[in-house]
Amino acid sequence: MKERDTIVVSGLVTVMLVLWLGFTIHQDPRFAGSLWGGVLGVSGSLLMMVPLAYLVIKRVKPLNNLVTRHVSMPTLLAVHIYCGILGSILVILHTGHKFDSGLGIALTGVTITAVISGFVGRYVLSYVRREVKDKQGELAELNKVYEQTVQELRSQSKLAVSLGFFRSALARLYFSMISPRPYAVPAAFRAVWLVESIADLEYAIRSHEAFEQAFKQWLRFHIVLSSVLYFLLALHVFSEFWFGIRWLT
Repeated sequence: MKERDTIVVSGLVTVMLVLWLGFTIHQDPRFAGSLWGGVLGVSGSLLMMVPLAYLVIKRVKPLNNLVTRHVSMPTLLAVHIYCGILGSILVILHTGHKFDSGLGIALTGVTITAVISGFVGRYVLSYVRREVKDKQGELAELNKVYEQTVQELRSQSKLAVSLGFFRSALARLYFSMISPRPYAVPAAFRAVWLVESIADLEYAIRSHEAFEQAFKQWLRFHIVLSSVLYFLLALHVFSEFWFGIRWLT
């Protein structure tokens, strides 16, 4: 289910970018002020307001407790993502690819950047977390095998253990070419391979965790960018009413 959601969301983001790039081959100066242009604009704006509800529910504890009794946070997050992207698509269609005003250009640019930042932050961060979880599972298994190997080495002679560690290069070659199963090789060879594998996994986990911390800052950037988006959207709606909506008159 998660993989399918990722594919669908990726497809919608691609559609949004393709529609935005349509200004290179198409422009309709009057469409934004027409009836259907207005319908698309209003619909897109309403959909783009839905993600704001998720941000409020997530951070206001009493409201969070009330809402999550009926709807789970993962479901609310999915609604947040889909409404944000679909709203952005409708808003871009509403423009008719007419980007003449500074406010319109800024609003379109911030909308696209906010969607992309949310997409990258959401799915890249999820991927990193899955990688950390998988590697931690592998590390626990290797540590278990290593402890058993240490117990086995203690029962062997010191000379055999010393020779095994001295030939660490041969140990790696032997392990990789003879058998992929740790228990199928001598304990000394196995210990060398296990120590190096554990060190590699620990380094990879630390790197992924550092990457995860960095992406938390990226998500904060997405929230700030979304706040700017809502401010510009409010200015756009106000200016439309101030100067008059052609399709209503």
